[in-house]
Amino acid sequence: MTHSIRFGTDGWRAVIAEDYTFENVRRVSQATAEYLAVSGTPTGPVIIGYDTRFGSEYFAEAAAEVLAGNGVRTVLTSVATPTPAVSLAVIERRLAGGIVITASHNPGRWNGFKYKPDYGGSAPPEVISQIEGRLPGLSADSLKSLPIAEAEQQGIVERADVGPAYRERLASLVDLDGLRSREGSVVFDAMYGAGAGHLPALLEGGNFRVQQINGERNPAFPGIHAPEPIGPNLAKLQRAVPEAGASLGIATDGDADRVGIVDESGTFINQLQVYALLALYVLEVRGERGPLVKTLSQSYMVDKLGELYGVPVYETSVGFKYVGPKMMKVDAVLGGEESGGFGFRGHIPERDGTLAGLYILDLATQLQRPLSKVIEYLEEKVGRYHYNRVDLTFDETRRQEIRERLLTDPPSSILGTSVARFQTEDGYKYVLEDGTWLLIRFSGTEPVLRVYTETDSESKVQPMLQKGRELAGV
Repeated sequence: MTHSIRFGTDGWRAVIAEDYTFENVRRVSQATAEYLAVSGTPTGPVIIGYDTRFGSEYFAEAAAEVLAGNGVRTVLTSVATPTPAVSLAVIERRLAGGIVITASHNPGRWNGFKYKPDYGGSAPPEVISQIEGRLPGLSADSLKSLPIAEAEQQGIVERADVGPAYRERLASLVDLDGLRSREGSVVFDAMYGAGAGHLPALLEGGNFRVQQINGERNPAFPGIHAPEPIGPNLAKLQRAVPEAGASLGIATDGDADRVGIVDESGTFINQLQVYALLALYVLEVRGERGPLVKTLSQSYMVDKLGELYGVPVYETSVGFKYVGPKMMKVDAVLGGEESGGFGFRGHIPERDGTLAGLYILDLATQLQRPLSKVIEYLEEKVGRYHYNRVDLTFDETRRQEIRERLLTDPPSSILGTSVARFQTEDGYKYVLEDGTWLLIRFSGTEPVLRVYTETDSESKVQPMLQKGRELAGV
């Protein structure tokens, strides 16, 4: 049913064989083709990529058939491809846009559809609303389609591997020769996703060694709840790094636009710390200057680094559909969100997990110390902060009740500290006078309520999260 097709934080996602069906993928593709027609690029070309989930290559072909039926020329990737590689291809090939068949970090039952405009970033709300607005009027009879074999024969659809060009771009952004020349190793967890093979290909050929785990395709994502590079899903990586004596561990999510980091002892480095480390790398090691962009669920450490290096910090709503455009508008050197997605000036206005991992590796290499000691160096500059997040499933019928509960009579203090600011732009954020913050917001892709906190005392983390649950009544 078209009423169930709604784009969230980044694209449309749904459970395979329930709402995520070939018919609905074709509907969304038809709506996208019609959007292209009215936006001034009716004939494309458009690139379509896909991840390693169940049936992704066939859903991608279905999308290509619909675009071809509408006369839109299409480049269909010949292998599973990271989302940032598709975004880069949009820019380098000067395409009208891109589509990625992926549910990113969601569990294996899900798949999805991301749309990238001609600048390669996440589609902004005004574009998504135009695509969504066409869905209710689309019946099965109104869909245009050309069988994939005919479309290829006619030259409307061509297949291409954009992976080599993507790796070439990454190689231009970091000193790979310097990394390869050093003795050491890294463990890379591809999480059975589209990022498999890319990091090893970039670092091979020297003294540095790369051990890849979970590099085969397995849509069930065995041993992990979902291909999301967070602590609970990285137990195998956390064991593998110290066993291998590696410098650190790098993980990328299902479509390789997010990153997770493990230090030399196997300790998971949370995404707020990773953003701060990347900011330290860009501002101090690379000596770049320019604004930093963060979502409202990102770290207060970023603000402190901005003050320290004399660069402004801008805050946006959650999602790279807000971060990317802001980065372009202010020429930011770095943009990031709490989910582990980071974008960089000089690359694409979109997240790239592989590049973020390379930058963290280069940071430790340039500072000539283990990653745990790099974090100590960071804390000397900005202080020590502690973060955690809990994801709470809830009954969708309670959504409005929860919203009203959170808006009614917000607390003036939490755990004895006054609330300096209460924000409702994207969720419900309570900023305390000491810099501690608590955020409660609905996921944009799942029936999940997220509760986040960052504080300068580890002992406050669980009480803050519990307070968030109490405020939401979940």
